[in-house]
Amino acid sequence: MRFASLGSGSEGNALIVEARSGSTTTRVLLDCGFSAKELERRLARLDCKVEQLDAILITHEHSDHIGGALTVARKWSVPLYMSWGTARSVGADEADIDLRVLWGDESVAIRDLELHPYTVPHDAREPLQFAFSDGVHRLGVLTDVGMSTPHITAILSGCEGLVLECNHDAAMLAASRYPQSLKARISGNHGHLSNDAAASILASLDRSRLQHVVAAHLSQQNNRPDLARSALAAVLDTIADDVMAASQEDGFAWLALS
Repeated sequence: MRFASLGSGSEGNALIVEARSGSTTTRVLLDCGFSAKELERRLARLDCKVEQLDAILITHEHSDHIGGALTVARKWSVPLYMSWGTARSVGADEADIDLRVLWGDESVAIRDLELHPYTVPHDAREPLQFAFSDGVHRLGVLTDVGMSTPHITAILSGCEGLVLECNHDAAMLAASRYPQSLKARISGNHGHLSNDAAASILASLDRSRLQHVVAAHLSQQNNRPDLARSALAAVLDTIADDVMAASQEDGFAWLALS
């Protein structure tokens, strides 16, 4: 199994996950926060095409995660998976698309990939995050969440790959020009993870099989990649350069789980 990011941040998010079995390849896209044209451009950087996608999964209804999803699903007839709450909030339940409804903690198989959607605290109608398995390896993704829960720890423990939100540095957010109401929303229990909160989650996990950790969904105004990498590196007892941070423009290239 391997995974790559097309871009990560408040201007658009998309992560591609791929599993291979013999001559068959399964590819799913987690979130589609880019226009159809931009999605094509970013997929091409990874030698992929929209028509090769077996499904698009949506975590929640915020535009940086679902921006182009309905257009792409309709244009290329790609099945679109999301919670019922997310579907209702964006009108996907009435759109001319192949909608598949997900329920938290009910696993779904898409060809050679098993998806495990799980519930998280975030300021959305019915948000989900995901773990992926090809039967051998496991990838966990956690972004757009305000705080840790025992359920999150249980889901993400034992993963070989982890994409983990490091949205903001607490001091930078506090000193920013954001209105106090927005600061409170971002740092609240249904907002986004700070670097320190992400590090605490990482520290709570069973990391015995962990091969790749990527800091994701960094705020361009209230964080820096070196701060996010350093926070996670301290937990991993390594140097910051050994931790990857996904960027808004480039995401990150393919990472393989072996």
